[in-house]
Amino acid sequence: MTPRTSKSSRARTVKPRSAGSALGGIIGAVAMCLIAGVLVTAAVTPVVALSGMAATTAVDIFEKLPNHLNPGQLAEPSTLYAKAADGSDVELATFYDQDRKTVKWEDISQYAKDATVAEEDPRFYTHGGVDVLASGRAVLQNAAGSGYSGASTVTMQYVRNVRIQEALAIPDKKESDAEYKAAMKDSIERKLQEMKYAISIEKKYSKDEILLGYLNIALFGRKVYGIESAANYYFGKTAKDLTLPEAASLVATVNNPAKLQIDIPKNIPANKERRDKILNSMLRTGKITQAQHDEAIATPVTPNIHERIAGCNIAEQNHGLGAFCDYVIRTIKKDKKFGETPEEAAFNFSRGGYKIYTTIDLDMQWAAKQATNETVPALADGIDVGSATSSVQVGTGRVLTMTQNKPFNNAESFLKDHPDYTTINYNTDYEDGGSSGFQVGSTFKPITLAEWIRTGHSVRDIVQMDGRTVQLQSFKDSCAPDGVYGYGSWSFTNDNLGTRGNQPALIAIRNSVNGGLISMQQKMDLCDTYKLAEKLGIHRAAKLENPDMATFDNFGTTKLTRVPSGVFGGVDEIAPITMASAYAAFAGDGTVCTPMPIDKIEDSDGNPVAFTGSKCTEGVSPEVAAGVAYALQDYINNGNSLMSYARSAHGIPHLGKTGTTDDAVDNWSVGASSKVATATWVGNAGPVCAPDGTNCGRRSTFGYSFQTADQTIWPAVMNVADLKYQGDAFPEPSASATQVTMDTIPDVKGKSYEEASNMLTQVGFNVVDGGEVDSSVAQGMVANTDPGAGASVPRGSNIAILRSNGQASPIPDGLVGATGNSAKSTLSGAGFSNVDFSCQAGGRVNPSKDKVVSVDPASGTEVRSDKQITLSLACSKK
Repeated sequence: MTPRTSKSSRARTVKPRSAGSALGGIIGAVAMCLIAGVLVTAAVTPVVALSGMAATTAVDIFEKLPNHLNPGQLAEPSTLYAKAADGSDVELATFYDQDRKTVKWEDISQYAKDATVAEEDPRFYTHGGVDVLASGRAVLQNAAGSGYSGASTVTMQYVRNVRIQEALAIPDKKESDAEYKAAMKDSIERKLQEMKYAISIEKKYSKDEILLGYLNIALFGRKVYGIESAANYYFGKTAKDLTLPEAASLVATVNNPAKLQIDIPKNIPANKERRDKILNSMLRTGKITQAQHDEAIATPVTPNIHERIAGCNIAEQNHGLGAFCDYVIRTIKKDKKFGETPEEAAFNFSRGGYKIYTTIDLDMQWAAKQATNETVPALADGIDVGSATSSVQVGTGRVLTMTQNKPFNNAESFLKDHPDYTTINYNTDYEDGGSSGFQVGSTFKPITLAEWIRTGHSVRDIVQMDGRTVQLQSFKDSCAPDGVYGYGSWSFTNDNLGTRGNQPALIAIRNSVNGGLISMQQKMDLCDTYKLAEKLGIHRAAKLENPDMATFDNFGTTKLTRVPSGVFGGVDEIAPITMASAYAAFAGDGTVCTPMPIDKIEDSDGNPVAFTGSKCTEGVSPEVAAGVAYALQDYINNGNSLMSYARSAHGIPHLGKTGTTDDAVDNWSVGASSKVATATWVGNAGPVCAPDGTNCGRRSTFGYSFQTADQTIWPAVMNVADLKYQGDAFPEPSASATQVTMDTIPDVKGKSYEEASNMLTQVGFNVVDGGEVDSSVAQGMVANTDPGAGASVPRGSNIAILRSNGQASPIPDGLVGATGNSAKSTLSGAGFSNVDFSCQAGGRVNPSKDKVVSVDPASGTEVRSDKQITLSLACSKK
């Protein structure tokens, strides 16, 4: 895109052209059109005269040249700002190719204006852009060999500087270099072009406007451009406050910056010599008095250098915001609105004079930085210790906090001698200057819970908690070729061994029980769980480059690794800012917003500059978000909470989840209020090798004091956030997400075990093998369930399937009311030989007459044929 700077950087001011300057422009134009022959050529350019070219040829060339030159807008530094608590803007860092601050006419010392005219172009206010007299004199001097003179007026010098700036404003280096050489080429055509442009400029702008443009565009050495930045750099003051000798010294520098710039001590004598020459010219032309002249001549050249340090290192030095600053710059480089390529965007940014107002909250940042410095060292023996904390505003994606344990610096020479610094931003993705991310452990469990609720389950549904061995084909995966994750068995364990058996899903989250999450996932689609994670913006911090770790289609991408263990253990390496953004969705009605470190951008005139802001989408529905928030509030507030430290000091509702990976290599605290979400990671930032170069890997944090530092950093940040942004109660979850759902057990008698298991699982029950029971059903088929068919029990309950051994028969009906002998005969006919009699209320048994009043076991009961059957008779009294 075209670099944008302030309109004040143009040559224009509000001052109208004077009659004298207008007349000068007309005279110049007429002179150039009417004077012919060698004389006119000599008057136009000494180079033509010395070349031997025919005057008519020079005039012909001149007339065919274009006469329009637009001074355009000048390159200026771009600056990053943060908002202080009192609403004022705090400068974080500045970036530039050219250190320039354009100023208005009244903001420049009159001494600087007079010095320029007196030395460079005494007839500036009377000629029309080309000084005919000076050109003629230059020819004579050059011909006589008494010294070369180009007779360039201030206007012509301004023209050349404009052309140079046009060349430097081209992003393509080859094209830029070619244009620069053309602007500097010592040729007749170039000189004629400058003269014609000068005449054109004089017709359009007043003399004061041209002189102002010249003073704003000129190079004063190094990357210092313009009189204001020169005054700041060399003397530590504004251009308006320059003294006479200071102004003359700066004007002297323009003649040959490399040899006259006074930040190089050996240049000072040469600068003073030319400065004094300028003072003489000012005296001769009546711009200063003799007394002023003598005093200035007697004044030594004494620089007071104030370097304008560019880059993010100054943001780190002053505010601990080097990594955040780097993140902002990389965000701009990726934005197509600033350039088609990152290189073009960076080029335009460094010249555009932008004011970038960032989102960072200095109070929260300070709290994060202080807590980090107190708990996590920059270096530790035996481990590459790291920490990172990112906060985002719920519902907007504005990045409020970004800090880490290692200060940021991107100077390679500095990093070699300072291993406690880093150029890596642990908070962000690799492409944003970050690391390859960190495994998130159990902080992934709420994503699985979100899918659980989305698919119609309740947090009070019963699930099996135990660590166990399961079949991989029990995990449905619609993204896989066969529709299941895989084949074979897989064993997993729980870190929490105190939670066993069948319990509500809420307990699986509360106690962070792996087995409960696996039971939940077995009732869902693995593909859908990971798709939901992607909708929440969760992705790997870097592309997966290890083919052994890839699953299905994620090799060479930032897609998540779709494995069953991930639903409880978060096996992918993810950036902290990504986790903060995902949890912001749980706290914000399901809306997830891409992180954005910029509030607004303005050009140097205060006009808004377009940029690509945060994109907000629905990660989950408001109902799902409310259900997850309910469970994650419980995780913090329950009596045995693993995250009790996350309770607000100011009574603001919080939700959250901790995560710890194997051997505590990574330790996480992630959570949110309804206004701010924060993710804190502390752990091993990278592999460490043994002294002999072997046994390389990321080390455990066990035994280090900083292992639990996230438990200090996270609340330190959120307590400040609670004071500033407050927070509301999270929405009440829907009844379907929290109620105990009752289901009726279907009748599966006579079914195969597999068929019965599928029927029960589809309803939502957990199936267990109850073993064999006596039954008349064919051997191996289902005899019954426990609880039995028709019972209403909580969804997710264990239902035991009882299989038949085929060794039982039902006790026949019709026994009650028959005589004892008749009933015994019926039983014998049915295969039951062990029959006994008893009296209901005493008396003597007379089975031939007494009738049966009850049977034990009752009719219909299936028992073995040798089991004793007792017939109770209504016996006669003794």
